[in-house]
Amino acid sequence: MLRYIKQLKFFFIALALVSSIIIYFIYSALDGEKPLPIYQPNRIDATLVDSTIQHKKKYHTIADFELINQNGKIITQDTYKDKIYVADFFFTTCQTICPIMTDQMHRIQKDILNDDDVMLLSHSVTPEIDSVEQLKHYAIEKGVNDSKWNLVTGDRKQIYDLARKSYLVVKHDDSEDYGMVHTENFALIDKNKQIRGIYNGISPTSIDSLLLDIKRLKKEYQ
Repeated sequence: MLRYIKQLKFFFIALALVSSIIIYFIYSALDGEKPLPIYQPNRIDATLVDSTIQHKKKYHTIADFELINQNGKIITQDTYKDKIYVADFFFTTCQTICPIMTDQMHRIQKDILNDDDVMLLSHSVTPEIDSVEQLKHYAIEKGVNDSKWNLVTGDRKQIYDLARKSYLVVKHDDSEDYGMVHTENFALIDKNKQIRGIYNGISPTSIDSLLLDIKRLKKEYQ
């Protein structure tokens, strides 16, 4: 009888250990965050994507670029090398959604101000109006930190191609060549130049999600 009790005791100890291991792995699986998705042209609203790449299912990245910021400095892909960044499209004379978008970008800037891994990039969709001087005036008015946030202007076709073929967040305006109807969308770009999230730039709740996703994305590089 005593032997039977000892065997039963060992059985329950072993069962407890096995159960603990199983519970640990289940908890780890539930607790672990999945990586953010990688956005591809074929999975995004077709009105935001140039027809030449709407079929593309993988390997989509942001193309190289050369633009000019609010300080007259040339901004290229190298400026954002090994950086996570948030990109959007706007224009300084916009009186509708742009002020709200800029306020939300400023909110992001405040959150990432001391984070060397994260930057911001805003492209003008009216580069013929938004000169360097105009961008500088706007940057000062809106509290842009030059070390974190570039407002850029440049060749209209290049900006159009970036909007429609890279960031996939701007609609085409049929009224003129390379016409752009900007949207409220913000794009989260990773260190490999891939789109990892698209957010509503006039929704505080959506920006809450963006800020959390920046933290999730940073964990992928730890």
